Parts: sequence; C-alpha cells; structure tokens
Amino acid sequence: MEAMASLSQDVGVQKACLALGVARASFYRWSEPPLEEGPKTEPVIPSWSLSSEERQRVLDLLHTDRFVDQSPREVYATMLDEGTYLCSVRSMYRILEEQGEVRERRNQLCRPTYQKPELLARGPNQVWSWDITKLKGPVKWTYYYLYVLLDIFSRYVAGWMVAHREQASLAQKLIEESCEKQSIKPGQLMVH
Repeated sequence: MEAMASLSQDVGVQKACLALGVARASFYRWSEPPLEEGPKTEPVIPSWSLSSEERQRVLDLLHTDRFVDQSPREVYATMLDEGTYLCSVRSMYRILEEQGEVRERRNQLCRPTYQKPELLARGPNQVWSWDITKLKGPVKWTYYYLYVLLDIFSRYVAGWMVAHREQASLAQKLIEESCEKQSIKPGQLMVH
C-alpha cells in the first residue's frame, strides 16, 4: 500500500494503478481512513406507531375465538366491513411476529411419519419381488405384458411370463409355478 501511495505521488494515481494492476476505486478505498463508529443510539420510534395498549388490543382481537383461525388479512377485511380500523395488515403481522405467532394458525392434522417397510433377505429364495412391464408389439396399438419375479438376494430371475393382458390371476399362476420350480416350502418365501 505504501509503495502504491509513493508511486502515485510520482506518476499519478491513474498510471500507478495501471502499472500495478489495481483498480482506482480500490486505491481510494485503501487510502481513506476507516469511518469511526459513533455511539450506538436507540432507534427513533415514529410518533404514528401503535402504543403498547393499542398493540395489546390488536393482539387480544387476533386471539378471540372469532378470529383465532383467520389470517390477519381476513381479520383486517372483516373489521373494515364492520367499520372499525385498528391498524394495517402489516402491523398485525408485526405484532404477531413479536409474540412468535407468525405461522399457520389453524389446527393442522399431523400425521405420523410413515415407516417404509424394509425387506431383508439373508439368503436365496427368502424374498422375491415381482413387476409387470408393458412392451410394444409388432403392430401399432398392440402391447405385451412381461411378468418377472426376481430374487432380491441373488438378483436371479426366479420366473417370467409374457401375456397379452395384465391380470391378477396370471400373476398368481406365475408365482405358484415359480414356487413349484424352485421347490419353495410354505412359509419360506415373502413376495413383495
């Protein structure tokens, strides 16, 4: 910084900044002394702001049974329809925010988090997963349905079938035939 200042006195600020690759704005910012911070003053409260009694009156109104589940905008509109003006919508939000009440004010149904089922296979032929895939046929608007059974542990295709339609009885038939081929005992297999 000192080199920059001495060079700028000899050749000028523009040429010194160009020679050193420094922006002139940066040079001037570095050369100015930092601003001294004065004592912090309390913010001035405007004369038109609501008094603490008026704020409490608005808060009491928002807490009444009539308005407890309505937004400040709805409360404001209802009060204006009745010929009463307490404060602006924004002031209502500020008052609620001071109380930590800016949130959904209506009772909400809180559902418990859904525990996703986890299927664990520690060996082959314990858990099978099945799916049906739609395949395009040779002619427009014709489709075939590929039924596939996969062993989750080994990723082995335990059974498959191609059909002209998607039907529960076909899937049941495939599962029964695949269990017979793989020698699955009752209660040994879980099909997902």
